[in-house]
Amino acid sequence: MNIDFSYCSDKYQYTMGKSFFESGRQDSMAVFNLFYRKAPENNNWAVVSGVDEVIEMVLALGGKEADYFEKFLPGEEYAPFREYLSKMHFTGNLYAMKEGEIVFPNQPIIIVEAPLIQAQILETPMLCIMNHQMAVATKASRVCRATNKPVSEFGSRRAHGPWAAIYGAKAAIIAGCAGTSNVLTGAKWGCGSTGTMAHSFVTSFLCSVEGEYHAFDNYINTHRGEGLILLIDTYDTLKCGLRNAMRAFRDNGIDDNYPQGYGVRLDSGDLAYLSIEVRKVLDENGFRKCKIFATNSLDEYLISDLERQGACIDCYGVGDAIATSKEAPCFGNVYKLVQLDGQPVMKMSEDRIKTINPGFQRSWRISNADGIFKADLTCLKGDASEKKLQNNEEITIFDEIDRFKFKTFLPGQYSAKPLQLKMIENRHRCFEEQSLEEKRLYYKENLDRLSPSEKRLINPHYFKVDISQELHECKYAIMDRLVREIENFKG
Repeated sequence: MNIDFSYCSDKYQYTMGKSFFESGRQDSMAVFNLFYRKAPENNNWAVVSGVDEVIEMVLALGGKEADYFEKFLPGEEYAPFREYLSKMHFTGNLYAMKEGEIVFPNQPIIIVEAPLIQAQILETPMLCIMNHQMAVATKASRVCRATNKPVSEFGSRRAHGPWAAIYGAKAAIIAGCAGTSNVLTGAKWGCGSTGTMAHSFVTSFLCSVEGEYHAFDNYINTHRGEGLILLIDTYDTLKCGLRNAMRAFRDNGIDDNYPQGYGVRLDSGDLAYLSIEVRKVLDENGFRKCKIFATNSLDEYLISDLERQGACIDCYGVGDAIATSKEAPCFGNVYKLVQLDGQPVMKMSEDRIKTINPGFQRSWRISNADGIFKADLTCLKGDASEKKLQNNEEITIFDEIDRFKFKTFLPGQYSAKPLQLKMIENRHRCFEEQSLEEKRLYYKENLDRLSPSEKRLINPHYFKVDISQELHECKYAIMDRLVREIENFKG
């Protein structure tokens, strides 16, 4: 059975679909929002990645014969529904934030406006894509913000499968990583890939100090004209590894004039102490441009500590911490119905954080005259607040919980842009696909427009994110009505 990821779904998407179909509700126009409630690791924000793969998945929906669906919807009672599915394509609209966007809790990352069954069955594959890539991108952002030095992603061996390795590396590059070790990611997005040697390469020249030298000599001779990074901790970093590396560089004429660059890599031990000692010896021997690369189960906290200790490290390589988003491997995107046939709907929960915003929404990012992000406002599409932002009129935004907290923006002193853009219309992509480099630069531009306090790894200042007065009134009117009905409900 060939796997089509458009149908990588949970069974209940299709059991609900059968009910919608048999009750004649398949053409009810639904609006679903994909969003998250709380960022991982006490972040105030996350990084968007995965939208392009969602677009591909949505446009691939349909074109299957009825017997394809019999594999997971067997039985005569499903026959009419299988026939319906065989003729179904996505005919709605899809809006989304751009990849590389910085997104805050409860803001719609993706909006699906489509007939009910079409919108419903997209939930699982869409969440699968977005939860994975946003977990990796958000973690990569944290790791890269721990240092001003380049960080490379090389976690493919620890990723949760080949698909996760390839697309996780893509997400990591969007969120600031300088490169990846994954060759398929490099080939697919034209970003190249990086890599040198493992300890097995050194030990393949047999376990001896002289064998280590021959390993380095062989590597230099078989990769001349490329960047040359030698792994020096197989036996003893300072007593033989570094000395053998310098000997091999000298014997092959590799010095500070080598145009492709050269260096050594540390993968074990006290990285702060070793890097300082290695730097001292390299400089004393004339290898002043020899770079020091560091690996070994690094994350943002270890990198921050190495920087604090004055480690002489030029580049970091990070594996499983990024590839698996190790501290928070499950990102919390959800997919909720917010409008049906023009009527706002919402989930109201005893757990307040799970109460969602109803209606067709759009988020606007407000910047001051210097381009610094000051606040986000999520509006009902076309409401009075959105029109004020569109026309650059005076607007006051209020905290959802404490309406005595507010901020006023005056005409000419701010700019505002919508964050959700139309990506699919009339069964075609309507937003031009961007290169991986464009997405990475877009993320960096957004990052630069946050204040330093909002980029802290620990106890960040929380960015102002509010909902419009009209959305507030809509939400609490529905909640008040539901509370009254629940209180009067007799069963």
